Amino acid sequence: MSVDDLPRLAAEIRSFVTEVTTRNGGHLASNLGVVELTIALHFVFDFLEDRLVWDVGHQCYAHKILTDRKERFATIRQFQGLSGYQNKKESPYDLVTTGHAGAATSVALGMACASSLQGARKQVVAVVGDAGIATGMAFEALNHAGVLGKDLLVILNDNEMSISRSVGAMSSYLTRIRTAPLFTGAKESVMHLVNRIPVIGPRMEKTLDHMAGTAKAALLPGWIFQELGLNYYGPIDGHDVHQLVRTLTDLRKLEGVRLLHVLTNKGQGHPSAQQNPRKFHGVSPSVKQIEELEPEAMPLGSRTYTEVFGETAIKLAERDRRVVAITAAMPDGTGLHAFGERFPDRFFDTGIAEPHAVGFASGLGAAGMRPIAAIYSTFLHRAFDQIWHDVCLQNHPVIFAIDRAGVVGEDGESHSGFLDIAYTRIMPRMVVMAPKDATEFRMMLEMAVEHTESPIAVRYPRGRIPEREVGEHKPFAIGEGELLRDGSDGVVFAYGTMVYPALAAAEILRSRGLSLAVVNARFAKPLPDELILDLATTRSLVVTVEEAGVLGGFGSAVHELLAARGIDGKRSVQLGLPDRFLEHGPREDLLRFLGLSPRGIARAVEQSCQRSLTT
Repeated sequence: MSVDDLPRLAAEIRSFVTEVTTRNGGHLASNLGVVELTIALHFVFDFLEDRLVWDVGHQCYAHKILTDRKERFATIRQFQGLSGYQNKKESPYDLVTTGHAGAATSVALGMACASSLQGARKQVVAVVGDAGIATGMAFEALNHAGVLGKDLLVILNDNEMSISRSVGAMSSYLTRIRTAPLFTGAKESVMHLVNRIPVIGPRMEKTLDHMAGTAKAALLPGWIFQELGLNYYGPIDGHDVHQLVRTLTDLRKLEGVRLLHVLTNKGQGHPSAQQNPRKFHGVSPSVKQIEELEPEAMPLGSRTYTEVFGETAIKLAERDRRVVAITAAMPDGTGLHAFGERFPDRFFDTGIAEPHAVGFASGLGAAGMRPIAAIYSTFLHRAFDQIWHDVCLQNHPVIFAIDRAGVVGEDGESHSGFLDIAYTRIMPRMVVMAPKDATEFRMMLEMAVEHTESPIAVRYPRGRIPEREVGEHKPFAIGEGELLRDGSDGVVFAYGTMVYPALAAAEILRSRGLSLAVVNARFAKPLPDELILDLATTRSLVVTVEEAGVLGGFGSAVHELLAARGIDGKRSVQLGLPDRFLEHGPREDLLRFLGLSPRGIARAVEQSCQRSLTT
């Protein structure tokens, strides 16, 4: 295509992305903001030879359409369809599978070094957002890149947003650049004029260089990147495809580390998304598919655990001035946006900086506050050392509200929260618990605020709460489970979201002549030891079920306890998420596919008893 055809292509892609995303759900505003940039990149570079890494990868819809996936694009985020992120299993144009912010510059720098060592002249490009470039990992990569000096092009896609508005000093700095006069080419023009002055021209050039060096912090855009050893260019209009093509063509010819600052608007071309990019960052399907829920399953309500958490956090803060809330660039996703409006002085958004968020929470806890750090399960991985060193080793009373624990649905592999039980329960002093429903969730959060002897982790899913609740919901102590249903043939120890499916499975099996007790364990650490030992000793079948990885999870803890007490020779079934990265698709569909529905649990139990289940 000619350059003059590219604006029309951009309009077509923008319309196609809007149509499919509105129908399927997905990341709308972020993808509409990079259409022209994506087109220009593929116009100038050949990414079967060159290399392209998108930070996070949720803005790669136009990239997918332009790289042999247009015909399958209507399946994006659907079960067994295209991923909503860059995914190396889909296309040779996707060199990595992405989903977390801040990693692209490091990965791209590694690729640039490999090209240099192999004697290849490949262009390596990383596209990083203004929120992502402020992460610790991105800073480390830029610092290293400036020393290595390899051929690398970092494109800073500056739209003043992550999911919510970007925060922090780097964001403020980029905002000043946005509003300052453009300096691109200014120095070269001045020097050209100065050098034409007879005799004094060269001396004046040195003087101007010195003046620029002392004043650049106030005057020159990108000086911080220049000081890191990067060649800074921009800022330029990220929606002017002609200017993008010209600039990228010029930068392709240069060597060394180059940083191109591109200004874009989230939701470009979609009036509602552009006016409210936070709301349209992720959109739900326009037509909600009717879920084929198993008739034996406990019906789900319309409200989510995240909503319950946000409301409860506000109530706790109203009662206790020590309560503060922390999020890592997810005030909306974690349900804390309303908390921030209600208590602006007790709400802290650290930006995409989970390690700092946990260390910061440790300091608050050490000084007598009751910090609640609300972080997605998959993102909390990034703060493993801080949990260990800054919280547990110090024994500071930090409350970890672990959202998106378990199956996350359409966000897929990079967002699946299946490791948090394993990596929190191995931490000395940590209490690890999970609620079965909304009432128990509130009680656990209240307990966590009152508990000052150790850190506490509460995990909960990206999902809706049960419509009807069972049990008496009486106050309980740390490490105390509850027997919800008695049975003589076996016992199911269920954790968190799996309690209600386990009860439904027990009802299915009752009609098959198998009597199962069902326990709501509540705690993965400390376990309800006496309850587990009493029931396991007197039943021939022991079943554990959890919405988490079976390796190192709740079930592992139960079987470790039984082995330590010499209780063996039992038939056992350990149900949970398998030892692999999970597919994307609707959460309820994935749970059924993974055997964590009532029928799936019942089938596994019967198979262990050498029976067959007829459906």
